[in-house]
Amino acid sequence: MAYTHTYFIAGHSRLPQGMAAKSIFDSLTITVEVDTKYGVILEASCTLATEHGRTYFGTLLRGISLKDGIDEPIRILQTHYKGRAGNAIVAAIKDLYTQFQQCNI
Repeated sequence: MAYTHTYFIAGHSRLPQGMAAKSIFDSLTITVEVDTKYGVILEASCTLATEHGRTYFGTLLRGISLKDGIDEPIRILQTHYKGRAGNAIVAAIKDLYTQFQQCNI
């Protein structure tokens, strides 16, 4: 069954050398399920190497409205994520936001 009230959006960026996830993926992918009416992130995931990292990442973004721009999610991620993929995460969020804007929500 399709969910007609949400969009599934992905953003991508390149991972830095020397990361555990780099041996599995060449790029970092962030995916979000977004409410079509308000642009609120209902669920988020990323291709960090550990399940704990993926779960934590999803918790940080849940409830944020992309209609308000990307300043808040970037600030939250920069404040709370202290790993080597920080710049790649910000780049992937920016790419994801570009994809979101193309949905015309």
